[in-house]
Amino acid sequence: MKLLSAPRGRIIIDKGAEKALRSGKSLLPAGVKEVEGIFYKNDVVAIVNEEGKIIGKGIVNFNYRDLKKIKGKRSSEFVEALGIKFTEVIHRDNLVVF
Repeated sequence: MKLLSAPRGRIIIDKGAEKALRSGKSLLPAGVKEVEGIFYKNDVVAIVNEEGKIIGKGIVNFNYRDLKKIKGKRSSEFVEALGIKFTEVIHRDNLVVF
């Protein structure tokens, strides 16, 4: 199972995103505060809260460069500007929350 792989990077999320993940939602760009490491689409990353605690792991839908461009933004702010189709940073089906 891919989610058992060692994470290739870290995504730091805000309190709202943490609450959403704990209630079974997907991770959206608006909840991403920082991006650490070099990773690519479909890599496993660690999800870290504002206190620095790893709260989960997931398979990411963006590479680190694109995620840095869209972090903290709502879909209406980046879909047209970057010419990409909206997708979650990590879909709930590809996410494990500890």
